[in-house]
Amino acid sequence: MRRRQRSTRVLAAAVSAVAALALTGCGSGGSGQAGSDAPGASSVAPEALATAPSTPGGTSGASVPDALRFTATTLDGEAFDAATLAGRPTVLWFWAPWCPTCKGQARETARVAAAYEGRANVVGVAGLDKQAAMKTFVSDNELDGFPQLSDEAGEVWKRFRVTQQSSYVVLDRDGEAVHSGVLPGGKGLADKLDALVG
Repeated sequence: MRRRQRSTRVLAAAVSAVAALALTGCGSGGSGQAGSDAPGASSVAPEALATAPSTPGGTSGASVPDALRFTATTLDGEAFDAATLAGRPTVLWFWAPWCPTCKGQARETARVAAAYEGRANVVGVAGLDKQAAMKTFVSDNELDGFPQLSDEAGEVWKRFRVTQQSSYVVLDRDGEAVHSGVLPGGKGLADKLDALVG
């Protein structure tokens, strides 16, 4: 009986979290630093940022920070292990297919992903809709040049405490968040990576 009550509570909490994400509007246009209280900013869970000493799947033997200790599935149905991102600056772009602000960020995000290929990671994290709509968004906006995760359950969103679509989380090569929030039109994303790849 206790197990059933606990399962019900966990399920209710997960549903509440996803519902809260769905109720937030498309990005407000604000930007913020990690932990910022500015409107439109999302925050990154402190426990997601500590670096652990082990190196499974890391790039060039780099230690894998806790922020990159998760797995997911791409929109193409492939298994994705974030540990493979370790050792390079990483951009996680949280988007939803019905979001006009996300559409406005798509072109610049794809351009930055191509420009920094081999020096930094850019990963899209799609949520708040079904996979068919996500795939259409990727196709319509020519986003197949970098990985796109299908996060229908909102697990990656919750991990990084992202509360609105059209948000970016930028991690340095050690997995520390240097930016968390909206970048209108994706502007400034290249500047943030320039400071990290040098």
